[in-house]
Amino acid sequence: MSLIGKQVQPFTCQAYRNGEFVTVTEEDFKGKWSVVCFYPADFTFVCPTELEDLQEQYPKLKELGVEVYSVSTDTHFTHKAWHDTSEAISKITYTMIGDPAHVLSTQFEVLREGEGVADRGTFIIDPDGVIQAVEINADGIGRDASTLIDKIRAAQYVRNNPGEVCPAKWKETGKTLKPSLDLVGKI
Repeated sequence: MSLIGKQVQPFTCQAYRNGEFVTVTEEDFKGKWSVVCFYPADFTFVCPTELEDLQEQYPKLKELGVEVYSVSTDTHFTHKAWHDTSEAISKITYTMIGDPAHVLSTQFEVLREGEGVADRGTFIIDPDGVIQAVEINADGIGRDASTLIDKIRAAQYVRNNPGEVCPAKWKETGKTLKPSLDLVGKI
């Protein structure tokens, strides 16, 4: 069963952000767009490259009104230790959520049963707390955070322009489509 169109369910997790421990709940996802990026574990190999790349895109995402959250099944204490010791992770200014109880990993259906770690899952959540896009990658395949920019712009456009849809490779200034009987078989 797909998570697209599903409301984020209630949760409470501890997180590390900019030198502080903070509490994050489903309410933090409301009123703005959010990207939630699950990854297997701190102090690993592909994960720091992805999180550093996400930090590089963070200013552009903020300009689009998007908040970013990374999540692993490590604790918020482990996130702080990693932040304090890794050159790549020390750059991160977005919220790093700890999910040692597997609440979020289970809710977002990325928990690897029997392993206790999350798959590489990226979720775009609208201001109502509803999941609009999902991408899951195998463990060895790192993600490119720059692809989030066009996906979010498309999701925002569709939300703000009911009755229009964004075709493949859509860019912010590109043409959209208005689904109708006249288009069937003509594209």
